[in-house]
Amino acid sequence: MAASRGRLAVIVATAVLTAGLVGGCDTVHKAMDCVQTADTIADSVTDLQQAVENAAHDPGQADSALDAIEGNLKKIGDKTDDADVNKAVDDLGKAVGNVRTAIREGDRTPDVGPVTDAAGELTKVCTK
Repeated sequence: MAASRGRLAVIVATAVLTAGLVGGCDTVHKAMDCVQTADTIADSVTDLQQAVENAAHDPGQADSALDAIEGNLKKIGDKTDDADVNKAVDDLGKAVGNVRTAIREGDRTPDVGPVTDAAGELTKVCTK
């Protein structure tokens, strides 16, 4: 996970520099909000992966991680009117909903791959 966090930091720095050169302060602030929230979501996805691995011991942990992701998605959705970001937020929301449904239906090891993929896409569109 440390390597992916390092790559995310490089992407964030590049996005902020590019946004600052191209679009001014408002663009930088908006990009930073999106990237910071996407970074928080990445942490929540990591928590979700760990929670799914430990589901037999603490099934509520996965629900908490899913709640955190959904809360952060709402923050991004409320702050942007960018169509690509909104699509990425919707896709991640659907992936989270699918994991939540799988857990409710008794799946102790739901596939969180689509959540991870959608979170990566969100990070990518935030740094465009």
